[in-house]
Amino acid sequence: MNSKNETRGLWLGLLGVAIFAITLPMTRLATGTADAPQLSPWFVTLGRAALAGGLSIVFLLATRSRWPTAAEWRPLSIATLGNALGFPLLIGYALLTISASHAAVIIALLPLATAVVAAIVMHQRARLGFWLSACIGAALVVGFSLYRATQHGPGLALEWGDVLMLGAVVSAALGYVYGAKVTPTLGAEQVICWVCVLALPVTLPGAWLTWPEQAIRASSWWALGYVGVFSMWAGFFAWYRGLALGGTLKVSQVQLLQPFLSILAAIPLLGESLDLMTVGFALAVVATVFIGKRFASSPVPPPAPRASPTDLPRATP
Repeated sequence: MNSKNETRGLWLGLLGVAIFAITLPMTRLATGTADAPQLSPWFVTLGRAALAGGLSIVFLLATRSRWPTAAEWRPLSIATLGNALGFPLLIGYALLTISASHAAVIIALLPLATAVVAAIVMHQRARLGFWLSACIGAALVVGFSLYRATQHGPGLALEWGDVLMLGAVVSAALGYVYGAKVTPTLGAEQVICWVCVLALPVTLPGAWLTWPEQAIRASSWWALGYVGVFSMWAGFFAWYRGLALGGTLKVSQVQLLQPFLSILAAIPLLGESLDLMTVGFALAVVATVFIGKRFASSPVPPPAPRASPTDLPRATP
């Protein structure tokens, strides 16, 4: 993997993260609030995946994409369970018992979880400095989330929702890694398309069963369109391609910026404010990403092969 590909992968990963970051405020616009509910969270989860599945069928037919090989079906199935079904389902159940601020604390561990899964599944290696930078970045995001959580409610306590959120983190990390695993042979666009198509037997009838019965404002439908077209579909074009080009272990750390980009997006979309503490934490996280990239660009060399008996010098009599 050369430096040019790593840089391209980093920028594509950043593009994907920027698209994903707008998901949170758009989802809030789609669902509304407790006082003024709009689309149900279940319908948003299933409906966006069903919309992405329909677009995927059109894309696969229009580009005459090939069918996945026998070896590619297993990673695609794991990516489907992780990204299209497992992650949003676990998030939906967790948010029934814990607050969004509480959930953000655990979601902040996703980049580190992705790096660990990539190291195990794809045997990607990096120097100790990379892992230290990743842990510092994760600690900064968790610290920031804790700071914001204390401003909006009481302290965090371990409960069933925490277990569900940890499952969501593992689910998303597995989906990212296994999707990136088949991207070099199948293509980034084809990977997410097949993921969405494989989920259609669940998401399509689920969306129909949870279709809203009351009148819904236009902005909520537009928000659902965004999370279906971009968050669940087009964003993965850039994300999977970036993971494949730059290395899943390395590019995954760009996702540390996602909570801060979400806050920036919420300013014009939801009217929320920006404070100096947020800016300071964001700059610190940016620094860990770039420092980690420098360490990751020089991977740990593989151990030298052991010499065979025939290669050893012969003793002189």
